[in-house]
Amino acid sequence: MLKALRFFGWPLLAGVLIALLIIQRYPEWVGLPNLDVNLQQAPQTATIQQGPVSYADAVDLAAPAVANLYTTKMVNKNSHPLFEDPQFRRFFGDNLPKQKRMESSLGSAVIMSSTGYLLTNNHVTAGADQIVVALKDGRETLARVIGSDPETDLAVLKIDLPNLPSITIGRSDKIRIGDIALAIGNPFGVGQTTTMGIISATGRNQLGLNNYEDFIQTDAAINPGNSGGALVDANGNLTGINTAIFSKSGGSQGIGFAIPINLAVEVMKAIIEHGQVIRGWLGIEVQPLTQELAESFGLSGRPGIVVAGIFRDGPAQKAGLQLGDVILSINGEPANDGRRSMNQVARIKPTDKVAIQVLRNGKELKLMAEIGLRPPQQTPPQEEEN
Repeated sequence: MLKALRFFGWPLLAGVLIALLIIQRYPEWVGLPNLDVNLQQAPQTATIQQGPVSYADAVDLAAPAVANLYTTKMVNKNSHPLFEDPQFRRFFGDNLPKQKRMESSLGSAVIMSSTGYLLTNNHVTAGADQIVVALKDGRETLARVIGSDPETDLAVLKIDLPNLPSITIGRSDKIRIGDIALAIGNPFGVGQTTTMGIISATGRNQLGLNNYEDFIQTDAAINPGNSGGALVDANGNLTGINTAIFSKSGGSQGIGFAIPINLAVEVMKAIIEHGQVIRGWLGIEVQPLTQELAESFGLSGRPGIVVAGIFRDGPAQKAGLQLGDVILSINGEPANDGRRSMNQVARIKPTDKVAIQVLRNGKELKLMAEIGLRPPQQTPPQEEEN
């Protein structure tokens, strides 16, 4: 018996080991799942690149060119709370003594040139009777408004002081998600403050803040009073003008928005040169081409935007566009997105002609339109054809 075990033991053990190896190598042969996962390993490097441990140099470069704004308005206010009582007003009416009171709001601005031009938000200065600019070096002076552009929420100011610091302009089209972002401004009026975060997103639009939106999103803390301040990169170069926050409490919740500096500089130059931003205009309102609409028009898989409104006597009406037309392209550029297409039109010089490819009643048409000058205020578009 012992001889038999010795005779069969080693072959049996060898067979078991071979079977285990086969099961491990080819588990699918015995119905077991293959758990072999191909993971990508990071290459070993001799050194790890480190970012700067401090951004003090960037702040030192940019901060002197960020100013605090104190804007004041004259308001009429009854001099005593009793005058607001409904029963009191019932007998005395509105012929009550009133006094004027100054209301001050706080914001920020960026000194763009040593000649004294500043950029800030339109909502900071709108309606202000007086604007006081306080520099980081302690100097204060009055500013005058050169012009504003409510559609991008930008305003240009001018001050006259010698030896003004000015910020270094960066390139907002070169920033990337994950880049360091430093927000410099005057939150809550406590004085100049710098906060740090990263670029969270670019090209944010359809937020309902401005007509022309292409925001940089950052998690650098932006609070009331930061509006009009600077968003700079790790080298202290200006990449955006801080303008808004998304918040349910009124304070920073890690979602702030800045106007890209490329756009801000274009607006500033136009205001200085022309007193306003000259934009092309077609005189239409558009809506997205939904899947249901695309199927009804036989346009599945093709770009397009639907003409939802036409301004009377506007360029589109003169060119023959009609309500319900589907715009396929403008000057050969596919109309994938209504806002993007309208921004494309805005960059075209008024009086220039554009080719508009449209679909109407199942037929494609090519219309030529002469771009007009976008008016400051527009009459309501047609809701239906007359």
